[in-house]
Amino acid sequence: MKFRIEKDTLGEVQVPNDKLWGAQTERSKNNFKIGPQASMPFEIIKAFAYLKKGAAYTNEELGVLSTEKRDLIAQVCEEILEDQLNQHFPLVIWQTGSGTQSNMNVNEVIANRAQLISKRQIGEEPILKANDDVNKSQSSNDTFPTAMHIAAYKILIENTIPSIENLKNTFKKKSKDFKDIVKIGRTHLMDATPLTLGQEFSGYTQLLENGLKTLKKSLESLSELALGGTAVGTGLNTPKGYAILVASHISKFTGHPFKTAPNKFEALSSHNAIVESHGALKQIAISLNKIANDIRMMASGPRSGIGELLLPENEPGSSIMPGKVNPTQCEALTMVCAQVMGNDVAITVGATQGHYELNVFKPMLISNFLQSARLLGDACQSFNENCAKGIEPNTKRIEELVTNSLMLVTALNTKIGYYKAAEIAQTAHKNGTTLKEEAIRLGYVSAEDFDHWVNPKEMI
Repeated sequence: MKFRIEKDTLGEVQVPNDKLWGAQTERSKNNFKIGPQASMPFEIIKAFAYLKKGAAYTNEELGVLSTEKRDLIAQVCEEILEDQLNQHFPLVIWQTGSGTQSNMNVNEVIANRAQLISKRQIGEEPILKANDDVNKSQSSNDTFPTAMHIAAYKILIENTIPSIENLKNTFKKKSKDFKDIVKIGRTHLMDATPLTLGQEFSGYTQLLENGLKTLKKSLESLSELALGGTAVGTGLNTPKGYAILVASHISKFTGHPFKTAPNKFEALSSHNAIVESHGALKQIAISLNKIANDIRMMASGPRSGIGELLLPENEPGSSIMPGKVNPTQCEALTMVCAQVMGNDVAITVGATQGHYELNVFKPMLISNFLQSARLLGDACQSFNENCAKGIEPNTKRIEELVTNSLMLVTALNTKIGYYKAAEIAQTAHKNGTTLKEEAIRLGYVSAEDFDHWVNPKEMI
């Protein structure tokens, strides 16, 4: 492999000739060999491309950057957004807590790529300088949190929320399809009074609706950008009007309603918007975990379990037991939920590390956030297509379980009183008989009254 010499304020560094990054990227690559599989998410790299392009347009408009330099920066940013330069972003999330090295990685790639576009050699007099031109009016301390918000907002709007909405709509349709199917309810995992399968699925619909409402509300905070605060929030070295104008350019380029954060000191030192939004993701994960567990338990069997639901049979379930099929989509979804809940703990801890004017857990915070958002979106899509849409009721088994349930005796409470009704249920359970048989034998209810009063369809 051939190398070239790159320089920064600490001196010279050897960089592979075929890579566009510079000295600061190479130092980070060599100094932080921690979990090489934990690369900085490309959502962040692309978010940087949007903000660098926005900054270039703003700087040019405010008279501190030439049109030629603006256009070069914008051209390279478009190449980054089109995945043409992915190999030039090698850094991991385990680096400086401000994300400085990833900011410089982007600056260096843009500057060196501009050299090649301009028919110049890397190492010659640069047409763009990474710090002075690409990073003009910026600091890593305000660019990285800006990239965090751009990436978080985009993945929620473009991936996570639509997938959850689709699953919610499937449950809503199932609740209508199943509205007349009376089944036994369960509390404490024990038999309870009846409800319809449609009512049960309407609960799942509402759980996701509530979570989506919370998540969508949190988007307002994520739409606020720190850019313009520079090092500590004062906006040192930015031209007048920069913060508002750069947010408007980013909004235009991304197609999302970003605006400048009202207080840059808060925007740099705290990440409550990430905490809030991920809290909504955790809420949805908790709901999805409950839903997936309910569905797989109701589908347990096929002959020795509850067996009220029939799930799509997607793949063989055992390497030794022929014919076995497992609720794999439910298992995958609940594993994702566990990961999201774990990520929330890491985000909670990371958000506490806002010392004075800067939070220094930024890369870890956004990496966990993006993983949760991506996992939930993908898992909901998979669960919807490969499980939820194909769920069918096992009406014969549902009717059998309703008929045999002792908790139908609850309908007699207002007719003969709680204690006599309890005696009927306990005696029937002890003797292995039906409620009707024991009600008549004990002399508390006639056969005609029992049939009239104990009707599952009238108990929902």
